[in-house]
Amino acid sequence: MDKTYSPQNIEQRLYENWEQAGYFRPSGQGESYCIMIPPPNVTGSLHMGHAFQHTLMDTLTRYKRMDGYNTLWQVGSDHAGIATQMVVERKLAAENIDRHSLGREAFIDKVWDWKAESGGTITRQMRRLGDSVDWDRERFTMDEGLSKAVQEVFVRLHEDNLIYRGKRLVNWDPKLKTAISDLEVENKDTKGKLWHLRYPLADGVKTADGKDHLIVATTRPETMLGDACVAVHPEDDRYQALVGKFIELPLTGRRIPIIADDYVDQEFGSGCVKITPAHDFNDYEIGKRHNLPLINILSDSAHLLAEAEVFNIKGLPRDDVDTQLPTEFAGLERFAARKAVVAAMDALGLLEKVAEHDNKVPYGDRSGVVIEPFLTDQWYVRVAPLAETATKAVENGEIEFVPKQYENMYFSWMRDIQDWCISRQLWWGHRIPAWYDADGNVYVGRSETEVREKHGLGDRVLEQDNDVLDTWFSSALWTFSTLGWPEDTEALKTFHPTNVLVTGFDIIFFWVARMIMMTMHFLKDENGKPQVPFKTVYVTGLIRDEQGDKMSKSKGNVIDPLDMIDGISLDSLLEKRTSNLMQEKLATQIAKRTKKEFPEGITAHGTDALRFTLAALASTGRDINWDMKRLEGYRNFCNKLWNASRYVLMNTEEQDCGLQGGDMQLSLADQWIIERFNDTTKQFRQALDTYRFDQAAAIAYEFTWNQFCDWYLELTKPVLLNGTDAQQRATRHTLVAVLEQLLRLLHPLLPFITEEIWQRVAPLAGTEVAGTQVAGTQGKTIMLQAYPQVQPVQFAEAQADMEWLKQVIVAIRNIRGEMDLSPSKALPVLIVNADATATRRLNENASFLSALAKLESLQFVASDEETPASATALVGRMEIHIPMAGLIDTAAELARLDKAIEKAEKELLRVAGKLSNEKFVSNAPAEVIAKEREKQAEAEELVKQLQQQRQRIASL
Repeated sequence: MDKTYSPQNIEQRLYENWEQAGYFRPSGQGESYCIMIPPPNVTGSLHMGHAFQHTLMDTLTRYKRMDGYNTLWQVGSDHAGIATQMVVERKLAAENIDRHSLGREAFIDKVWDWKAESGGTITRQMRRLGDSVDWDRERFTMDEGLSKAVQEVFVRLHEDNLIYRGKRLVNWDPKLKTAISDLEVENKDTKGKLWHLRYPLADGVKTADGKDHLIVATTRPETMLGDACVAVHPEDDRYQALVGKFIELPLTGRRIPIIADDYVDQEFGSGCVKITPAHDFNDYEIGKRHNLPLINILSDSAHLLAEAEVFNIKGLPRDDVDTQLPTEFAGLERFAARKAVVAAMDALGLLEKVAEHDNKVPYGDRSGVVIEPFLTDQWYVRVAPLAETATKAVENGEIEFVPKQYENMYFSWMRDIQDWCISRQLWWGHRIPAWYDADGNVYVGRSETEVREKHGLGDRVLEQDNDVLDTWFSSALWTFSTLGWPEDTEALKTFHPTNVLVTGFDIIFFWVARMIMMTMHFLKDENGKPQVPFKTVYVTGLIRDEQGDKMSKSKGNVIDPLDMIDGISLDSLLEKRTSNLMQEKLATQIAKRTKKEFPEGITAHGTDALRFTLAALASTGRDINWDMKRLEGYRNFCNKLWNASRYVLMNTEEQDCGLQGGDMQLSLADQWIIERFNDTTKQFRQALDTYRFDQAAAIAYEFTWNQFCDWYLELTKPVLLNGTDAQQRATRHTLVAVLEQLLRLLHPLLPFITEEIWQRVAPLAGTEVAGTQVAGTQGKTIMLQAYPQVQPVQFAEAQADMEWLKQVIVAIRNIRGEMDLSPSKALPVLIVNADATATRRLNENASFLSALAKLESLQFVASDEETPASATALVGRMEIHIPMAGLIDTAAELARLDKAIEKAEKELLRVAGKLSNEKFVSNAPAEVIAKEREKQAEAEELVKQLQQQRQRIASL
């Protein structure tokens, strides 16, 4: 092994070997275990959130693979409709090409060309992260198989009357001219205005206080041109007499009614609300309750129409409402129209006042423009029947959320679910399999040929729907479409339902719930029962920066996982963070922040250190504040493991490790480390089985650094130096056996370093590296070795003896440190009040004590025998005395004892106070009270002994 651990020299080489050998493929043996990757957008690159989730998924996959499961981690990417189309359109715009001039087919060809050119970014990054996915099965949501599945699902849902076309309000992006999902809407806090407008009452009607108008307040005065009514609360005494009367809607010449609805907050403003059902989601619901007309005043680019489009609540045209809009506003962009409408109202004396107002304004996350609630024809899935089945699957435990509280979020969405708008006005995506004839009749089928044959259309001219499906529609089929559905494939039979889904809380509704609904509708088990897509949903938190802020490009706090792995200079980091920013002021702020956080750039840490850090931070369901110090610490952990392995190899290579037989006499340390590893294996497995990755990392760290490296390796030195042949053979055997098993235990978290070391250690431990092959693979790898199993307890007494001995060594080391005695100075030790067990332990392990505590001598002293002035420590009731004559600074030792006495007396008071509390004594279990009384006795004894020692030191 190289003297220095250099991850850059091993990681990419090892991954290439793994992939070429086919080690990531399912073995074809054992119980199946499958994880579906949340398909990243083909447009992007992996961020820290991806690195976090991929680390957890790969850890589970490697763990189960080694544990004998037929394991598949299904990989793939999403076509990302809007995002991909925007990227390609921007690329074409740089060449002065417009997609409309190209035409649909030529534009789609350009997108495929771009995908072939740029789509490999994520897969390269995944390889750097060590993802053990089966690349042979890589899927894309627009590939032929998945497209066939999407088409089949659409047709069947339509046949089941679960897909329909209707005119309803949607989130509309006027720049991209398409409907978008709620997830693509970013609500921003905005300083705006609230316009208070006067609406004249019709027919000479007056309010209770004699006014001829009502006052309504709005943040969007331009929408008044589409008002259908004014609403008041039914219990508002001020306006009860006006319900059923009319308003003369200014600027339009239309009369609109005054209605009563519980939606109105009578305490807010005037208690009167303008209702515009075609331009507000809440107003739309009121419109449904009162059968109001839907008066659309905007074009798809958010410009005012010359004539309004008027529909009933079912989306059919209404001819009982005047559609003419004021000619002076026709064609105005919505915000220009806002100014014009306000000016016109002011000129008529109908602008009551304008107030400052804090408001949440919806923006398109990709276009950056304000989103409009817009009335348009779209395709919908009728989801209520699907949601009922999907809700029961979680209620009855077929699907479990971890942490469990996310089930409540799931239930709240599913029990108040609205029909799902699945159509998008784009060219890139799965084109909707519906055709129209000249009369507007719609026909749904798997192909135009099928449609013609099914409906006997002959040579009638048909035109396919121009819209494509929402990206979430195809990704909702991910667990079964990637396994070959609608064909009844062997992969589908083997790996479905899958085992666990690792995902973020933000897409529980958009993706997780829809996968459950779609899967349970289309897949049934052998008994005809709906099949779930997965058994567990492990929900992760967000990765935030060290200050707890969400990472975003605009804040300049995004951390690229590959920069953590490979390192990056400050100049390169600054260029990466600021090169695409158009605003010079923002770029300057981000550069300043970057220089402060990373004054020397970011040093290389390697993949394993990054993975271990992410696992260690993975507190269940909580957001994570990134911590560079933790990353540095776990890079040191990798170094520690590397150096420990070098020590083992230097002391075992070309040595007798017991593989050829021969007597072996296990030392106490050998027995202890074997038992400690067994206990660690049990705890580690329990942590992974319950998705406590943070606990697993802590358990692995504690054993590797503290028990194996800091204690056991030191304990082997006296044996390897002065032990008998049988003792040395046993210790060498234990060294390689425990290290080899430890590498297997750590492998799911630290795949690269464990593989590199294991290849050298395995032959010494009796593992044939060129041994049994897995079907379709070549050679042998740690990832195909059996995962460590929990063994029956063998050395319980050794465990207790060694833990006690460690306390003695630590006590002596503490005295040495407190008294500022040189580590090389051999010390005489006097033992007082040692019982039979303590005496046996000390006598049997004198060599360990002498080596690790650096002792000159060890002498037992009777409890009634006078001892010289000494520094003291207690291990249980046994006293450890180190005579201080010639070694001690009397004044310093007295000061130390004073502090120790004060601390012991405080502890005594605490315990005594607890035991004097009648409520505690009467309610606490007997064993708890007994433990506290034992603590009290020990504290009293400690105070007594420390006071006596102080008297001795003071007498020096």
